[in-house]
Amino acid sequence: MKTTNKNKVFVSCEEAKHICDKNQYGEASFLEIIKLNIRLVYCKVTRAYSKRNTKLTKTINKSTTQSISASDKEAMKKEITKRIN
Repeated sequence: MKTTNKNKVFVSCEEAKHICDKNQYGEASFLEIIKLNIRLVYCKVTRAYSKRNTKLTKTINKSTTQSISASDKEAMKKEITKRIN
């Protein structure tokens, strides 16, 4: 990604997408959020990207996936190895 002028109010679509991703994780600065909102007013592509990003974040936050603990995983590996041999 090319370097950008920090004082520029209008950002490219690619930069807006990057700011959108940062905003999703709460890492965007106040000025970046303003730049993103300006871009969202006139760019259909950025609005669509932002909408998909928001939908993805909500879906991930609502998910109830669970993972196996490291100790249980090791126990399963040992059991499988034991049965194979």
